[in-house]
Amino acid sequence: MFDNVWLIPILPFIGFLINGLFGKKIKNETVIGTIAAGAVFGSFIVSCMTLYKLLSLGSEERLAEVKFFSWITSGTFNADVAFLIDPLSCIMIMIVSGVGFLIHLYSIAYMHGEEGFYRYFAYLNLFTFSMFLLVLGNNLLLMFVGWEGVGLCSYLLIGYYFHKKSAGDAGKKAFVMNRVGDFGFLLGLFTLFWYMGSTHNVWTITFSEMAKTSHLLPTGGVVTVITLCFFLGATGKSAQIPLYTWLPDAMEGPTPVSALIHAATMVTAGVYMIARMNYLFIRSPETLTVIAVIGACTALFAATIGTAQNDIKRVLAYSTVSQLGYMFLAMGVGAFGAGVFHLMTHAFFKACLFLGSGAVIHSMHGALHHAHSHDDAQDMRNMGGLKSKMPITFATFLLATIAIAGIPGFSGFFSKDEILWQAFSNPHHGSLNILLWGMGAIAAGLTAFYMFRLVFMTFFGECRITPKAKDHLHESPLVIVIPLIVLAGLSVVGGYIGIPKVIGEVLGGIPNYFEHYLDPVFKYSEEYMSVHGAHGGIHNIALEWGLMGTSVLIAIIGITVAYALYVSNTGIPVKFVAAFPALHRAVYNKWYIDELYDFMIVNPCKSFSQFLWKGFDVIVIDGAVNGVAKSVMALSGVFRLMQTGLLSNYAWSMAFGVVVMLSYFILK
Repeated sequence: MFDNVWLIPILPFIGFLINGLFGKKIKNETVIGTIAAGAVFGSFIVSCMTLYKLLSLGSEERLAEVKFFSWITSGTFNADVAFLIDPLSCIMIMIVSGVGFLIHLYSIAYMHGEEGFYRYFAYLNLFTFSMFLLVLGNNLLLMFVGWEGVGLCSYLLIGYYFHKKSAGDAGKKAFVMNRVGDFGFLLGLFTLFWYMGSTHNVWTITFSEMAKTSHLLPTGGVVTVITLCFFLGATGKSAQIPLYTWLPDAMEGPTPVSALIHAATMVTAGVYMIARMNYLFIRSPETLTVIAVIGACTALFAATIGTAQNDIKRVLAYSTVSQLGYMFLAMGVGAFGAGVFHLMTHAFFKACLFLGSGAVIHSMHGALHHAHSHDDAQDMRNMGGLKSKMPITFATFLLATIAIAGIPGFSGFFSKDEILWQAFSNPHHGSLNILLWGMGAIAAGLTAFYMFRLVFMTFFGECRITPKAKDHLHESPLVIVIPLIVLAGLSVVGGYIGIPKVIGEVLGGIPNYFEHYLDPVFKYSEEYMSVHGAHGGIHNIALEWGLMGTSVLIAIIGITVAYALYVSNTGIPVKFVAAFPALHRAVYNKWYIDELYDFMIVNPCKSFSQFLWKGFDVIVIDGAVNGVAKSVMALSGVFRLMQTGLLSNYAWSMAFGVVVMLSYFILK
């Protein structure tokens, strides 16, 4: 029934091969872009067909495994190259292919004229292929292949402008920090495989089989160790504290790359992995607590940094880190469906925001270039008044911003408030729930503030570039605008498939379609919670409405404060900075976390490496080798005197020898 699913990853891989091998000879940008975008569009069509077939089945039948060939076989252990088709994987392939196609289409115009145009699209296709492997693989090893693939592609794309040192450093930073997380992933994989095999003789890493045998796992103990290792892998890929600092620096890559990494692919991998193995994580209350606390702290911490950034892409980068914190908060309170729901809505509005910022940067760069100005095209302090110059970009950007702020009626409202309610009412963390909800609510208010600060500084007020440059500002071409319109539309309506029960009842009993759709994926977690009494939580309808209204009010306050500071009275921020220079400096410099890491980890590693190089390697190892060579040379120099080739020397040597021998016998 799902025999064509292999086309989903293979099509972008073929696009990668064509552009990677022959793109330099093809040269034609239209052809190269069409091949790359067409490959991902083909994957989107097959993904739609796959989802349609899955929906035609009954709820309990929505699981299929399509095997292509045996990969690793050893005794009773077997790992196949096979794909798992279920509601969760179908959601992910729809996001990756749908949003990914729009980003590919957008890139054709955005990357026009770039020297490495073919190389860019080859990397982009390979990135998409790797993400498909990650979300479709039916076992942990195949997931890990995709996991490493997206890590490699992020390095290639973040460092796309490799002639810039900052881009090269950002690529290396992303690669190294993800290796730390990957080490945790592998430790979790090996420990899980060893424990289940040695204890229960279950030698498998296939997701469906692990889910069926999950009842054999204890609560806590070794499961806590295993899940914490996997969570370390998730913190690297999905940029959570403490492994989040690579993601803001990833802005060194082209803007469409930022949209792909932040919205549809790499950073969602950690969230997907936890959701996929929910039956494992639900068995460790300790790990769930760690995930919830780290998620809430990341959401709040990153939001504070976003309030003081002036680079339009960097604001969105910290917004991504913060929103990922929400997803992990959902996972940590056992609301796996809510976390996946926010993953989906976030893909819509964050892709729209990044592509919208790219349109602004594209127009600003062209205008500044025509005016021979060297101002920063990404600095919001150089913008302003762009809504009249770029009305479509402004409208789509505004809709996506309203969505991320969590205003009722937009997609972000439904998913964000579901997470906040689950954080408050879940049965896992006791009195900690109030703190988790409070941190999430404050982060929501800060999100509304810094996102509307971005909108007001970019699109409102007077344009702050020179009049000559201002005349060259213009709306982007259709190939850039169309993806913005589609994503803005999804940012508005994308949440209506997951209307919370309390709102659905008011609207005539509309069910939460998204939650019911994902029920088969989380059934083992639900069974565990029902058996162990970890269910029930708080079910107070009035309280839920009250918390929902409170979070919306907090968001509105954030928007109002942003309007007051950056539209009504633009002098207040200057006065605030003057009054609290140390606070502003700390937030602007990201609380000096990068500097702290440099001091505690990077610089000591560099110093130790220098010691190993100049101290141990040069002095000890090279000294020993060179010392032996010099000793042999010195000894050879002595023996060389015996082989001069002069007969007189040999005669004197013989005479000296005779004298020595005669002296010996006489004196004896």
